[in-house]
Amino acid sequence: MSHRLTVTGLRKAYPGLTVLDGVELSAAAGEVIAIRGASGTGKSTLLHLLGLLDRPDSGQIVLDSEDLTTLSEARRTRVRATRIGFVFQAFHLLSDFSLRENVLMSARTAGIDPAVAAKRTDELLERVGLAGRDGDVRTLSGGERQRVALCRALLPRPGLLLADEPTGNLDPATAETVLGEILGLAKAEGSAVVMVTHDAAVAARADRTVELKAGRLG
Repeated sequence: MSHRLTVTGLRKAYPGLTVLDGVELSAAAGEVIAIRGASGTGKSTLLHLLGLLDRPDSGQIVLDSEDLTTLSEARRTRVRATRIGFVFQAFHLLSDFSLRENVLMSARTAGIDPAVAAKRTDELLERVGLAGRDGDVRTLSGGERQRVALCRALLPRPGLLLADEPTGNLDPATAETVLGEILGLAKAEGSAVVMVTHDAAVAARADRTVELKAGRLG
């Protein structure tokens, strides 16, 4: 199996505390990996490293054959904008912008042609049941907001989608529907998905579940 993401020997420590101690992880295109573990075990730290929001002390993060740990700051910024998508528990939509403008935000940072981005936005919104909607995001339900956030994350066609408790702010019925959309769209787009969750039902939807404990995945 060809791996889209390969993590080897990843380490991150702070004074008096080793958070990650040789993490190994791989994910193929369209594969969903769920990461579980007790609070404080380093799950968010791992996502921050994979998303190039922080640098590891040692180890490698290889995405589509490119070692992300050796990149310049300028290249890291470019990769983060074009090849890595983020879906968070809190949605992080901009209330002063419309639904479509929130989705298109990622096209601006990725440098995608406006006409191409507009067409892609409409296609994604249709796939999550929001076709023709372009109102104030403050009027949207929690499930609708997460659908907008998903479209924003997938617009640049990222090779890696990182999801941090993506259904944590949703009621169970809505969470089940939105999770299905997240995983279905990511698989269809060929993104490798790394998802952090405390919810056993959410983890059960992944292709593989690994536990972060004592700084390592097992």
